[in-house]
Amino acid sequence: VAKLKDIVVDADHPAQLARFWAQAAEGYAVRAYDAAEIARLAAEGRTPETDPVVMVDGPGPTLCFHLRHGPRPFRNRMHLDLSAPDREAEVRRLLALGATVWRREAGYTTLRDPEGNPFCIVDA
Repeated sequence: VAKLKDIVVDADHPAQLARFWAQAAEGYAVRAYDAAEIARLAAEGRTPETDPVVMVDGPGPTLCFHLRHGPRPFRNRMHLDLSAPDREAEVRRLLALGATVWRREAGYTTLRDPEGNPFCIVDA
């Protein structure tokens, strides 16, 4: 039986989107770059800011933000749900990080991350 390892999200700017989600989800942080990884990126003419694959580690599955080249007629087709004891306070916090409100419903609010991908804040 397979075990869930990573949740991969197509991104136009992986580093920027990874920073948003590291701040959005409790206990998550962008994976640190060691000297070897920085050297590998430099050999490709890249930096951590232009890395095509940025990982965010936390208490659950790793979030992987992967550069997606070319147009996307639709944003990502699956989304994350986050729970919060005070949904409205959490929505305000995420709006300050760059999210936008898509719609409000009883029990949850659907937002879009800075690249337009939907996610929900649900009542805890």
